[in-house]
Amino acid sequence: MKKAAIIGMGVISSIHIASIQNNPQITLVGVCDIDDKKKSEAPEGIPFFTDYKEMIRETHPDVVHICLPHYLHFSVAKWAALMGVHVFCEKPMAMNQAEGREFADFEASHPEIHIGICLQNRLNESVVLLKDMIDRGIYGSLTGIRGTVPWHRPKEYYEVQPWRGKWNTAGGGCMINQSVHTLDLLYYLGGEIKELKAVTAQLLDYGIEVEDTVAARLTFSNGAPGLFLATNANYKNEGVQISLQLERGEFLIADNILYRITEDGEKEKLQEDSKMPGTKFYYGASHGKLIDRFYDSIEKNNQNYIHVRDSLMSIRLIDAIQESGRTGKTVKI
Repeated sequence: MKKAAIIGMGVISSIHIASIQNNPQITLVGVCDIDDKKKSEAPEGIPFFTDYKEMIRETHPDVVHICLPHYLHFSVAKWAALMGVHVFCEKPMAMNQAEGREFADFEASHPEIHIGICLQNRLNESVVLLKDMIDRGIYGSLTGIRGTVPWHRPKEYYEVQPWRGKWNTAGGGCMINQSVHTLDLLYYLGGEIKELKAVTAQLLDYGIEVEDTVAARLTFSNGAPGLFLATNANYKNEGVQISLQLERGEFLIADNILYRITEDGEKEKLQEDSKMPGTKFYYGASHGKLIDRFYDSIEKNNQNYIHVRDSLMSIRLIDAIQESGRTGKTVKI
């Protein structure tokens, strides 16, 4: 039985709480938030703290789940790890590439501590099947890929949590907050990216510092082109889509379903993702699978989870897109 504690009681913490409580091998021993009003949202009977260091010292968890604003991820993870506590950290793994490299170096220097990053969409059933087909070479090499994230965020989204719209607390806008999973999957499925050229913009008059819309042209190591489109300026949240063309087959992930596109343009359903009842439609159910895998890796002392080093490329891509957006030039990865 492993003991878990949660730092940060924002929106995503409820998914972590549910995943912990659904695993009979994990006991939740504490939750923490600097806002003491969040105490009412803590599960019944679970101690509530406003100081994460106090919580760790008093409850002695095996694992802490970091569900904090982006700028706190690395510093809190580092402190907990130095206390001998394993860390499961929400995305993004860092604010920028420099901090990401520092985090990856820290991970490498502390092999006794498991540090997992929550890029749970890699475990979606649709992605697992598509990745397997790509790795086995059934349909040949990549010839093109596209990822789109057409979402909506009202002005109140940034007003309620002002850190979301600022460079020094969020590290970016629609990419690092809403689209990091899609960027992660583009290179996870498509392979190494060698360069990109991008445009970043603010289409919404929200008075925020960060981007709300992005378009990027990607070039993969084998020369295949890719396209990434993301926005918070849509009129509603629509499903993320990933379209992938291989030499002998075309595939589409849409509305959490993997399709093979037939020669006559019809969609053949191959796999549908599991869903977690009572959550946002785009969350899926893979938080729980990744959390279960992480705890199992601690129990068995293996490396079968998403490491800090595995997630560094998503931050590198975000930085490169921001750089290209500022300069108008192609950026090497």
